[in-house]
Amino acid sequence: MTDNDAVREAVRLLRGARRVVISSGAGISKESGVPTFRDAHDGLWARFQAEELATPWAFERDPDLVWSWYMYRYELIKQVKPNPGHYAVAEMEDLFDEVVVLTQNVDGLHWVAGSTDVVELHGNIQRFKCSKPCRGKTAYVYLDTLDYTTETAPPCPHCPEGGVVRPDVVWFGESLPTWAIERAYTTAARCDVMLVVGTSGTVQPAASLPSMAREQGARIIEVNPQETLISRFAHVALRGPSGEILPALVTAYREENV
Repeated sequence: MTDNDAVREAVRLLRGARRVVISSGAGISKESGVPTFRDAHDGLWARFQAEELATPWAFERDPDLVWSWYMYRYELIKQVKPNPGHYAVAEMEDLFDEVVVLTQNVDGLHWVAGSTDVVELHGNIQRFKCSKPCRGKTAYVYLDTLDYTTETAPPCPHCPEGGVVRPDVVWFGESLPTWAIERAYTTAARCDVMLVVGTSGTVQPAASLPSMAREQGARIIEVNPQETLISRFAHVALRGPSGEILPALVTAYREENV
C-alpha cells in the first residue's frame, strides 16, 4: 500500500465516525523538540538515568536533587511549542461529534494547541502539588505564588504535615490516577475510531487501549514512522512523522467530506 493509498484508507475508516480517540505518546512531542524521557541528558544530568530520579523514593531521599532535575525539564518544556501534528489533532474537533485525547505526555502541548478534552494519563509537568495527602486531598500549588529556587524543593504553603512541592506527574512505582484510567478505558471502549500516534505500545495501561478499542469494534489507525507493537492491531498504518501525516489526513478528510 502506497502512502497515498494508506491516507485514503484512513479517510475511509474515519468516514461516518462520531467518536474519535487520539492516543498519543512521546513521538508527537519529540517533533516539537521535547526530549523523550530516556533521551541522553546534558551537563550535570548526564550521569543520571531517568529511572533513578523519577521515583517517590528518590524524592523522599533527596527532594532537592529530584526537584532540580524536574525544574531543568520544566524549563526545557516551557520553551517548546505545539507542532502541526498537535494542531491537526485539535482541528479534528471540528470534524467529529466527540474527540478525546488520551496522552502519555506530560508537556501540556495538546492543551496549548487547542484540544479541549485531554486526559493526561501521566500528569502534567507544568502543574504542581503537595508531596503528602495535604488536608486529606490533592493540594495543587501554583509556582507563581511561591518564593522558590530551581535548586531547592519548596515547602507546600497549605500542608500541616510538612509536605514539599513536587511535579504533578506519575513516577515509577506510582499508580495512575483512578479517574484517568477509568476515563481512558471507558472512552476507548466506546469510540468508533482510535488514532494511535507516536507511541511504541510498551507502556501500560496505554498500550492495551488499541486492542480494547478494536475488540469493541473500533477501527485503529496507527501514525508512526516505524512498525511498533501496536501495528498488529491497526487496520491501517500511516508511516511518517505525525507533524506531516496528521495535517495531511485532516486535509484529505475535509476534501472528501465537503
